[in-house]
Amino acid sequence: MIKFTKMQGLGNDYVYMDAIHQNIENESSLAQFVSDRHFGIGSDGLILIAKSEIADFKMRMFNADGSEAEMCGNGIRCVGKFVYDKGLTQKNTITIETLAGVKTLTLNLQEGTVNTVRVDMGEPILAPEEIPVMAIEKPVQNLTVKALDKEFTFACVSMGNPHAITLVEDTEHFDVEKYGKILETASVFPNKTNVEFVEIQDKEHMKMRVWERGAGETLACGTGACATAVACHLKGLTNRHVYIELLGGTLEIEWSQEDNHVYMTGPAVTVFEGGIE
Repeated sequence: MIKFTKMQGLGNDYVYMDAIHQNIENESSLAQFVSDRHFGIGSDGLILIAKSEIADFKMRMFNADGSEAEMCGNGIRCVGKFVYDKGLTQKNTITIETLAGVKTLTLNLQEGTVNTVRVDMGEPILAPEEIPVMAIEKPVQNLTVKALDKEFTFACVSMGNPHAITLVEDTEHFDVEKYGKILETASVFPNKTNVEFVEIQDKEHMKMRVWERGAGETLACGTGACATAVACHLKGLTNRHVYIELLGGTLEIEWSQEDNHVYMTGPAVTVFEGGIE
């Protein structure tokens, strides 16, 4: 039997498995199975916690469609809670290897368990060829893409995975699914993209909905919130320290002027435990 833990960060939910003490095979097919909300466990994907030669732990993340992704901000916070609460580490500051590099997590405890996690998400990537996006402008702030009856203007940022950020007047009533699935696969995004639809409230507050590459609309996206904070500050619309309200709750994002790193703080919650025969 394979043991698993269902966890969520702002409603961005994943199935977590200890791949240090368990042999996990056929990860892509397994991700598709566990993610199915009718015939499986139900999640936005599968996250494996494995051994690392360069960090305390290694995180492997698979989307609901079975594709392996570079990083997930909400997912990595739950990795921090997983390894601490299960006694795999006793440290309050840990490092996690991802396909987007090694990330440092600070675990905030409440009554002996992890309540919130602050993640050093590293420096934003602004070079178009590294995001990647087919554009000459650096940073990319005025990329126009047409989808159906609308033309969108995007700012593009990578936090280890690609993001395209566009402003809308009203996130609540915007048809994210209608446009998101078309924009994700637009030809200007060689590796597809995550799409953020953003409503600016003031210099410190934004609302955001996200269409995640390979998963569809999700309740939250940590890397997307970080990319959005960077993009909106570069446009002069917001401060470096902002609060971003997503469907699943609010993330606190700070783009530090001192080290150019983006820091994300948010909750990590265990939903239930189980096993697959």
